[in-house]
Amino acid sequence: MTGPDTILERLKALHPKLIDLSLDRMWRILAALDHPERRLPPVIHIAGTNGKGSLVAYLRAIYEAAGYRVHAYTSPHLVRFNERFYVAGAEIDDDRLAAYLAECEQANGGQPITLFEITTAAGLLAFARTPADVLILETGLGGRLDATNVVERPLATALTAISMDHMQYLGDTIQQIAGEKAAIMKPGVPAVCAVESPAVLAVLEAYAAKVGATLARGGIDWSAEATGDGMAYRSKSGARALPRPVLPGLHQIGNAGTAVAVIEAAMARLPVDDAAIATGLQTARWPARMQRLTRGPLVDALPDGWELWLDGGHNGGAGEVIAATARAQWADRPLHLVFGMLDTKVPVEYLRPFAGLARDVQTVAIPGEPHSLPADQTAAIARSAGLAATPAAGVPAAIAHIAAAGGHRDGGRILICGSLYLAGHVLRENG
Repeated sequence: MTGPDTILERLKALHPKLIDLSLDRMWRILAALDHPERRLPPVIHIAGTNGKGSLVAYLRAIYEAAGYRVHAYTSPHLVRFNERFYVAGAEIDDDRLAAYLAECEQANGGQPITLFEITTAAGLLAFARTPADVLILETGLGGRLDATNVVERPLATALTAISMDHMQYLGDTIQQIAGEKAAIMKPGVPAVCAVESPAVLAVLEAYAAKVGATLARGGIDWSAEATGDGMAYRSKSGARALPRPVLPGLHQIGNAGTAVAVIEAAMARLPVDDAAIATGLQTARWPARMQRLTRGPLVDALPDGWELWLDGGHNGGAGEVIAATARAQWADRPLHLVFGMLDTKVPVEYLRPFAGLARDVQTVAIPGEPHSLPADQTAAIARSAGLAATPAAGVPAAIAHIAAAGGHRDGGRILICGSLYLAGHVLRENG
């Protein structure tokens, strides 16, 4: 059987653009496939700028702790394309992925379609044909015209933190971007949103009112806050004393709270007790989100006492929450950044919160990515944000340079950041 990588290479040539937001091509191929989107298990549909992946991870872990069989669809992948398709508790294998891709390729008949659209169709086939209790469906980009926005009546929808990103596709203002993402809300379907700025919240509330969706608002209808070693969650359903979520970072309290709010919104169809919620919060896994690397050649290259961390956040909102966590929890040793970003992003917005916090920045180009910013250009941008910055030939060279400079008796802390594509490269190369 032809492997999935070979088929994916053919599918990339079906449309001249990587991204072309529209649902017309999705409706066409789904009709040719006899509408798998109508035969899915109950769907929780998720959109937002930051926190989508963490929310998927918490929901997946909580529902599995409650004994449910779970599908999940996420993007992009870090190491293998198969990561995007979590089918009934496991990453899809090569043979099944290749079979679904081939079926979609045949149904498409060579017509123009983006890679994300046709691979989303393949995922919907897999999810429709494999029994499960719930499908956690993450949008790729935006919401209104995202290829995942074909489920007419999900069980619940969720909107994580919304900030400026993908402006070339979603609009130049935060209100326009919020409006695009709000469009996953459906009539009569409960929706949950994270704590938002007044401008974003006004857009979400207006859209919910327009379509007749009930909206549980973070900070108003529900709240989550750290309490010692745990977290307190409160809503109209009452108060829950829960453990601190396992994923590191202060922002994970809010992401975990969003997950509990979604669980409550779907409780009538998928009941979950507090024990399963607690277990899920403590067992969720989401690589490259404030992940400490503890082995591999990059770690071996560091002197004793040094820590190496990895995060794939790639916009201003991500920079703000990561810098806030670093200020609160990483004051014990100097922080150094290894930074790379795509030219479709705004690096100065990500880097600005680290001014006065990070001792220096080593900038790198992302290997194999044609849209990567050159290291020298990124270094100039970092300097304009108030950071000492030097271009490096690659991640190993950057880490070697930082470690050689030393200068702290208890070691230092290095954060590789700026792009999921850079994070995926690091995970592949570091084993």
